[in-house]
Formats: sequence, structure tokens, C-alpha cells
Amino acid sequence: MTPLSEEIKNLIRLEGPISLERYMTIALSDPRYGYYMTRDPFGAKGDFTTSPEISQIFGELLGLWCADLWIRMGCPAAISLVELGPGRGTLMHDALRAMKSVKGLMSAVRVTLVETSPTLRDAQRQLLEPSGIPIQWQSDVASLPELPTLFIANEFFDALPVRQYQRSQGQWHERLIGLNEQNKLIIGLAQEPERAITLDAIEGSLLERCLIGEAIMDELATHIAHVGGVGIAIDYGHTQSGLGETLQAMRGHDYVDPLNDPGEADLTTHVDFQRLAAIALRRGNTISGPILQADFLEALGIRQRGERLQKSATVAQANAIALAVNRLTDRSPKQMGSLFKVLCFRHSSAPNPAGFNE
Repeated sequence: MTPLSEEIKNLIRLEGPISLERYMTIALSDPRYGYYMTRDPFGAKGDFTTSPEISQIFGELLGLWCADLWIRMGCPAAISLVELGPGRGTLMHDALRAMKSVKGLMSAVRVTLVETSPTLRDAQRQLLEPSGIPIQWQSDVASLPELPTLFIANEFFDALPVRQYQRSQGQWHERLIGLNEQNKLIIGLAQEPERAITLDAIEGSLLERCLIGEAIMDELATHIAHVGGVGIAIDYGHTQSGLGETLQAMRGHDYVDPLNDPGEADLTTHVDFQRLAAIALRRGNTISGPILQADFLEALGIRQRGERLQKSATVAQANAIALAVNRLTDRSPKQMGSLFKVLCFRHSSAPNPAGFNE
């Protein structure tokens, strides 16, 4: 029993069953007990490991990807670089180090980190302040600088709360979190159907919608349509919209029950890239991808960069570099190279991005 678990139960007793979206929002973002508000969840000592934590090459390649776009955009005197959900700041740290090799870029770039967690903001500040590059923090994507913008969203959309709907007796009903007779959190169905959902499906089918993520994508695409620029989203998910549950909870690098000990485990779902792409298209953006992470990283030269680093490394370091590169590009089922996808959305006048074979 966690303090947050008891608070959620009291909320249900007071108001009745709550949506999965609200449950996830509380579990992840409660100011006192929320998962992301109270800890650094990354790395071997945390609950999961992201690509930037696996190898410095990941962030370096994205930094050079941004630098290439800046050059082909005509080297604007000022450009906004925005990362959503930057974790410890590792990706941005590696990206900026690589970008320093491009003459004139660092005097043009304005960095904004979109982060809600005080704990992670502190970690980002400690890592990035020594670089001497001015950085501003925001809690959302509202009021971004009115400049051509490069967005980076690595493992951002998967951590946003979702709603779930289940097909029952020929209609869709939202799945809600309630309490059973033993005072345990359980999932049930709303009595009233969601008549706005007209998708046909067999009995028992489950539909997930990340309405919060869709709204954020709409804001990003609208911003790009207004000021120009390019955005990239890298996440695990599917290229085609479909049915089925993808909600999972991670604690100590193991899967756990999402309803057990809220606030103590990471809650994520697979990203629906088709829906995100459709939103960007509606705002007038041009789309590249989604493609496999393995294809993207290999097109950017991850293996060549790994081989170059190995030449000046010890045997142990060289082996670690090779393992990291293989982990990021492994195309086996359920491995990062195939499970993770890369989607690019850009202003119609922006150059074709590297890595997409266009």
C-alpha cells in the first residue's frame, strides 16, 4: 500500500470510478507522490533504460541530424531546439557536443527543455549548465519561441496517459478504475456507451486512444506550420492503427501489475504513429516515415561512428560500444531496432531530413 494508492481509493469512494487516463496522470504526475515527480527512473539503478543512456552515439547522431537541417535551412541566425521529456538531459548533452563541431550553429541555437519533473529538471541542469549554453525550461509546449523550430521527442509519447474502450454487447464502453469488495483497484466498464466511437469490431475488442498525446502533436504541428521547422518522434509503437491493449508497468526493469502500488512503477503504452502522422498532415506538415529505428540509425552512420570510437577504446570499451550499437539496431522481434519507430513531421518548405532515404 502506497500513500498514492490510498489517495486514489479515496478519490474513487468520493467520485466513483475514474478513467484510466486520470489514473495514469495521478500515478505519474501527482506533485507529491507521482512516479516522475519523485525520482530519477533511468539506467541500471532505475526502472528502465532509454536509447541515450545506452550509447552516446544516439544523441550525437541526432545532434548532427539537427545540424544538417540547420545548414540546409540556410543557417538561420536563430533557431529553437526543443526536446520534450528530456530525461536526465543525456540526449541533449550528447547532441550539443556534436553540434559544436558545426561553425556558427551554437550562436544560433536556443534550447528549450519541456519537463514537468523537478527531480529531472535538477538532473538536466547539473549535466547541461557546464556547457555554457543558455537553456530554458517549460512545463508544456505553449508559448514556445517564435523561431524556426527543431523538435526532438524521444520516448515521450509512450509515457502519456491513455483512455481505453472495450467492445461489449455491440457498443464501446470506456474502461474505468474502481474498487472491488476487497478494496482493491480493478478495471471495469462504464455503464453508458461511447456513442462517438463507431468503429466496428468483435465482442471484447479493446481500443486505446492517447488524447493527450494527440493534442500535443496538434500543437507541435501547428507551431511548425506557423514558424517553420522539423520535428522527430522516436518511440516504441506501431505504424498502423489497430486494436488491443498495450498498457504496461515497469519497476526495477521487470513488468508489474499497472494497478499495484501506483506511483512506484512507470506506466507506458505503444504509440499509434499512424494517428500522430494524420494529425500533422491535417496541420499542413509533410511526413517522413515512420521507419524502423534500426533503418534510421544505420542511415545516419551509427555503425561507422561505433567503429571509429572503438579504434581509441580499450578492449572492454570496444566490446561495450559494439554491444550498445547492436542493442539499438537489433531487428529481432521485440528488440529496439524494430520495436522503436521514427516519424518526422516538417514544414512544407523544410528540407528532406537525413535518414529517411528520400
